[in-house]
Amino acid sequence: MRKPKTLRALETLGRVRLSRTFYMRNFLHSEVANFYGLPNIPDDPDLAIAAGRGLCENVLQPLHDTFGAVEIRSAFRSARVNRYCNTHGGNCDANNKNYARHIWDRRDADGSMGAVASVMLPWYLPRYGTSGDWRPLAWWLFDKLPCWELQFFPKNAVFNVGWHENPDRPRLIRSYAPPQKGIVTRPGMANYEGSHAKHYRGFPRLKHSA
Repeated sequence: MRKPKTLRALETLGRVRLSRTFYMRNFLHSEVANFYGLPNIPDDPDLAIAAGRGLCENVLQPLHDTFGAVEIRSAFRSARVNRYCNTHGGNCDANNKNYARHIWDRRDADGSMGAVASVMLPWYLPRYGTSGDWRPLAWWLFDKLPCWELQFFPKNAVFNVGWHENPDRPRLIRSYAPPQKGIVTRPGMANYEGSHAKHYRGFPRLKHSA
């Protein structure tokens, strides 16, 4: 598929199904793009679709099947939008750090594809409002889903979740929110291996329908 040059072509891209529940249109919204009047359209739609499908089929669809609604806070960013965000005080890493992350239509330095979305689970909000602790959800995600990157933020337990085509890529949990900021786990740390089920008692069992 070529980069959309017309409204009809963009509508066609938006209708591409990435999993049973999710479509490409769900991931094209960008507040930065909307505010500054920048088109948030992939330069390489085929790569963006492939990476987005990996994220949706392996991570977001199981989340939806298990917890219900998955609210997308931020997902795909075009290289142009991400660069503008990074150079104008927005909360975006440099483009080369976001390839195969928020910039779905660029491969990373290893030539691999990947995708990241910032999401919120309404199911978790009552628990988070009571405990103020995002870690039970983080450990559930880490144990149950093939996500290589988890980053948690203070508001509503919003988190970045990433899928990468290399299953051996080192995984990590990072937090910008109390009660534990910084790196929570990564290879070499004592808490990296094994089950963490004691942290998420009462959570639903993983469900996933094709």
